[in-house]
Amino acid sequence: QVQLVGSGGGLVQPGGSLRLSCAASGFTFSNYAMSWYRQAPGNERELVVVITSTGGITKYADSVEGRFTISRDNAKNTVYLQMNSLKPEDTAVYYCNARWGSVEIWGQGTLVTVSS
Repeated sequence: QVQLVGSGGGLVQPGGSLRLSCAASGFTFSNYAMSWYRQAPGNERELVVVITSTGGITKYADSVEGRFTISRDNAKNTVYLQMNSLKPEDTAVYYCNARWGSVEIWGQGTLVTVSS
């Protein structure tokens, strides 16, 4: 079964950190570029960061540059998002995405809430 399972979300205070994980199964993970998106209440889904299949190139949204770090472990079929210095405006459901050509796979989303 092709799937992406996200985990690691939760409630954190401003300035805190979280690490999200997204585990892939049912497809050749190492072929796919991986991305994290997020969607805050009332907003459209936005791209947070992209990492290529080999981990060589990444692209961060301006709002997270310098605070978030994406990485991947192709041996574990997992992509990570380390989020530091979290702000209330980072509150959203975070989705992982796998893309290879025209093939696209979405995870179920994990909620991150930044609040005191």
